[in-house]
Amino acid sequence: MALKLTSSGNPQSWKVLVTAKLAGVEVSTDGSAQSPLGRTPVLETSEGALFESNAIARYVARQGKNNLYGKSAYEAGLVDQWVDFATNEIDLPASVIVFPLLGLIENNQIAVEKANGDVRKVLEALNKHFVTRTFLVGQRLSLADVVVASSLFHLYQKYLDAAFRKPYSHVTRWFLTVVNQPEFKAVAGEFVLCNVKETPKEVVKVEKPKKEAAPKKEAAPKQEKPKKDEEEEEESFEDKEDKKKKNPLDDLPPSSFNLDEWKRQYSNTDTQTVAIPWFWKNFDPNGFSLWVGEYKYNDECTQVFKTANLLGGFIQRLDKLRKYGFANMVIFGEEPKLEVVVIFLVRGTVPPPELAECDDYEHYNWRQINPADEKDKELVNNFWAWEGNFGGRKFLQAKTFK
Repeated sequence: MALKLTSSGNPQSWKVLVTAKLAGVEVSTDGSAQSPLGRTPVLETSEGALFESNAIARYVARQGKNNLYGKSAYEAGLVDQWVDFATNEIDLPASVIVFPLLGLIENNQIAVEKANGDVRKVLEALNKHFVTRTFLVGQRLSLADVVVASSLFHLYQKYLDAAFRKPYSHVTRWFLTVVNQPEFKAVAGEFVLCNVKETPKEVVKVEKPKKEAAPKKEAAPKQEKPKKDEEEEEESFEDKEDKKKKNPLDDLPPSSFNLDEWKRQYSNTDTQTVAIPWFWKNFDPNGFSLWVGEYKYNDECTQVFKTANLLGGFIQRLDKLRKYGFANMVIFGEEPKLEVVVIFLVRGTVPPPELAECDDYEHYNWRQINPADEKDKELVNNFWAWEGNFGGRKFLQAKTFK
């Protein structure tokens, strides 16, 4: 069963991906489905799409071999209890505190002070629970631990400094146990506790110019518009047709390489044994080209979720290229030293305007790949398969544009 997640690159998606790793369920992050409100994460299954991160995490947990829902109906109820606790008691005050630190909303000190008190109540309740327990439910890690730790992640990372954490040593010990699980670290990277509370970032607002109120005019009697003669009607129609300009890429000589078929091969067959051999057998260097881009500002890529959001934004701005391109975008390394490298397959022998005119394009150093060069060919294979030596760089995660 192929499961694809439209990932937002933050703890809402992480809880799903960590659950999948713990449950032994394969979930790729190249989904493209959207929720009714256009939000992520969304999981694509063979039966349809699921949205809302907790619902997705519950679904994935039930698919796995490892029991993340406890050993009995009662323990399953406890797991659901703590999942709902995270939603109802943690997520709202956490967002009031964290979102200004991320520059997502304006800081409201009165709201933050109230949220501060709510977070203390949550930590007090959890601290009492962990006086005699290692995990939230039973003697092993469960879905409850993954969800609650994900909801607390940014608080512990950006706001809960040593003084704030001091009364809640038991819950901090539990939290560090969860986020340092290999499956959690594989998704979210290495975690470092907050030393100094971060300060709110300024939210950049674009103010629209105010329109001056036009003086009121007295209503004039309605007059019938003069009818255009046939010649004027024909000219108007021709003008409209002229505005519908054909994409120059559609005028290129026909290519033997079928991009849509490549995308189907990549999505529905084994990448190493089927898709990649199909790619090279059918690749047309006269009709398509391959480009590798190295991100110019890798020194600014210090956190996985921010770097993943960077790539997500790039993909969102490439909608016009979907008919003419395909790409894999890879994050290498470990926090706080990350690297971004992308490989694009595009129609034509030069980067088309749909790529070259995208705002993100100028942030990369580009080089055309030579398919006849064995090293370049191996590089493409590694990017398509998401595995290989990558020149000694450590593969962390990737996104696919198709």
